[in-house]
Order: sequence, then C-alpha cells, then structure tokens
Amino acid sequence: MKKELILIFGGRSGEHEVSLRSAASVYNHLDRNRYNITLVGIAKTGIWYVQDNPENLPDSLKIHCSEERKTAILPMAGFLYKGKVIRADVVFPLIHGTFGEDGTLQGLLEMSGFPYVGATVGGSYMGMDKDIAKTIWKSREIDIVPFFTVTKEQYKGSEIEKINRDLLNQYGLPLFVKPSMAGSSVGVSKVVKEEEISAAIKEALTFDTKAMIEPAINGKEVECSVIGNYITESFPPGEIAPTHEFYDYEAKYIDPDGAGLIIPAEIEEAQSQKLRVIAEKAYSALGLRGFARVDFFIEEKSDRILLNEVNTIPGFTNISMFSKMCEVGGLPYSKLLDRLVTLAEEQFAERSAIKFTYE
Repeated sequence: MKKELILIFGGRSGEHEVSLRSAASVYNHLDRNRYNITLVGIAKTGIWYVQDNPENLPDSLKIHCSEERKTAILPMAGFLYKGKVIRADVVFPLIHGTFGEDGTLQGLLEMSGFPYVGATVGGSYMGMDKDIAKTIWKSREIDIVPFFTVTKEQYKGSEIEKINRDLLNQYGLPLFVKPSMAGSSVGVSKVVKEEEISAAIKEALTFDTKAMIEPAINGKEVECSVIGNYITESFPPGEIAPTHEFYDYEAKYIDPDGAGLIIPAEIEEAQSQKLRVIAEKAYSALGLRGFARVDFFIEEKSDRILLNEVNTIPGFTNISMFSKMCEVGGLPYSKLLDRLVTLAEEQFAERSAIKFTYE
C-alpha cells in the first residue's frame, strides 16, 4: 500500500527560492510505486496552498496562489482542501532557514500529530542558533571555530566602540560577522577593515537579535553528511572550493561558477575518518534526527579540524553537497529519500509511546 506523503516547500525565509529547487528535486526522485505525493507550497506571505502535481518534472517548483488552493492542517487527520481531507502518513518539510529549519514548522507538525522528516523541535532550534550549538559543542570538548556573540540590546551607544575594540584585540582581522539564526550565508559579511565592523554587525542584527563574530580561518572548508536517529551514519566528506571572496549566498545559489565541489575531499583518509567521527558526535550532541550536514574548517597551519556549524535542512537537490556525499558513500538519492521517510516513521513511533498525561 502506498504511503500518503505531503511535501512542504517555499516559506517566508530568505531561502524561499532555494526551497523551490530542493522540493522539485525530491519530488522528481520519490518512488511513485511507494508514495502518493501532495505538494503544499507556503507563499512568502505565509499562506499555505495545495499545488497541482506537475507533469513535466521541473527543476524548480512554483507556488500557485489562489483562494481555492488554500489549505489548513487538521490535527490528527491531514490537510483540508476543497472540503476534503488529504491524509498525511509522512510530512517531508523542505523549507530552509527561518520558519522552516528553526523548529517552528516542526512544532506545528508535532502538535498536529504527524510523522515528519528531519530534526525535532529542539534539535532544529539548537542547530539553527549557532550561538547555542557552539556553546553545547564546546561543553562536549569539540574543537570549534572561536566565536563572540552580541545581542541587539548590547550593541548600542557607547558599548559599540568597546565591543569593536574587544573583537580586534581578541581576533584581529579579518573577521566574519553573521546572524546567529540564519542560513545560506544570509546577512554574512567579511570584515577586512576596522571601520567596517559596526556596519557588518548592524547588518547581521537586521536578520536576527544576535550577531556572531568569528575570526577568518585560513584553510579548507569541508562538509560531512550525517543521517540517523540514535544510530548515526556519516559519509565521505566533501570540500568547498569557492571562487568568490567567501562562500556567500551568491556563490551558493546564483553564480553557477561560484564554487567547486570536491567529493570526496582532498584530505588524508585518517583525517577524513576523524572528521566523520566528530560530525556524528556533533550531530548527537544536539539530539538531531533524520539528517543534517555538518560543516568544518581544516586549519592550514595546524591541520586542526574546527567544527563550524550544522544545517538540519541543507540544500537538497540531487546535485547538492549533502546528497552527493551520500551518493559517493554508497547511498543513492532515491534510496536516501526512502531512508529518511523510514527514520521519520521510527521517530514518530518512539514519540507516540511517550506518556503526556498523568492519571
């Protein structure tokens, strides 16, 4: 019997267009013998719309918005559409960044009683908040890229000059400044001059209430795919070779020549294995479920592996870094999708066995 799978995409984040491409790829590669697929697009306004299943298998889905397409979640049932209920055996959320990767969508699905692919509410939030994630990793004695976090409330008045001076004394230049909770390099700046620090921090604080400042690391940028719930599996790391000043939003998604992807990464096998162990440890430390991409730097001078961040819903086309690393490791794209659905069902069964009332 086929499973009823709801694929949710789009959303209110700055990564809306990225989600359209990820969702198209997943839709194209899901096994039609195993799944009946319903597409639900969330417009930039936040309104949810049921979509027609395209016949020409596009590279990027579009969200068709009309009054009759509007839908709503019915807890413990499915999605209401034209007076009927579309049942959901599994929900596959593919919304990157804010309102999709930060635990908010997961909370809605959790309260509504649906199995869903990927990290739970807490894991999603902690993975998205770089400040929290790094604090936890540091407590687990994992080497991380050094960081300094400043809030919007702290960064004002006479404190601005003091904070800037402390950053220069601690890290020097260049620096990277980013929102603590944002994805795909949205709001990220590379600071090479002292007079650029304030503008970069203020820019980051337009995307979040916290900004994270880190020293620039001279070395390789390496990533590792991890899947699993309690039992985790990692795959051969890949390497980013950006042609831009750094691997920013344009390099990732706009410029087709913005970066080279080297899979597997050009590192020693022993170092690759060590990096995979750290990736799985970082994944488990945040209580992640389903899948994630874990990002590192390998410092050129010391050869130290420095954990940078995690993406709980990374770019997910069949040529994205996450899926390509899995493929090189022996898990092809369509089989990966099946595995993630199974992990979602296992996670749901476990949580359904938990008692939430006391009698």
